[in-house]
Amino acid sequence: MPHAYGLRARTRHLFARPFRRHGQDPIGRMLVNYRIGDYVDAVVDGSKHLGMPHKVYCGRTGRVFDVGKRAIGVIFNKRVRTTVLPKRLHVRFEHLRKSRCHEEFLRRIRDNDKKKAEAKKQGKKINVKRQPAGPAEGHIVELGKTKVEILNPKPWIQVY
Repeated sequence: MPHAYGLRARTRHLFARPFRRHGQDPIGRMLVNYRIGDYVDAVVDGSKHLGMPHKVYCGRTGRVFDVGKRAIGVIFNKRVRTTVLPKRLHVRFEHLRKSRCHEEFLRRIRDNDKKKAEAKKQGKKINVKRQPAGPAEGHIVELGKTKVEILNPKPWIQVY
């Protein structure tokens, strides 16, 4: 057969429903509130054909720029040769999930604000920047009753 270059070419496994996840969609997917500025992941649901993003955007994370009645406008970054282009797509909610990529950052901000408030009460100045892990502490290895075994290489013998 001739080679195909269609919109859904080579998506047999990409758009397939996961194992034991066939059938009716959970109701919770429809009840998610999306707001402008939220991070979302594009996870394409192959059983819903309307509002499906192109296979290039499957698995990408983007930011919401518009919320409509049926679709959510998302900005995805797409690399074209050496440039990264922000692409604006309107995707239906069946193909989107709220991303957890921003949770750690927001948690760190809350923790740092608490630390700063406590330090201000005590009249101290605190550094809340992340520091890289330093080298491990040095220590002396004691042998005890074990012997030190010296390993010497065997002499090289040429075999004809």
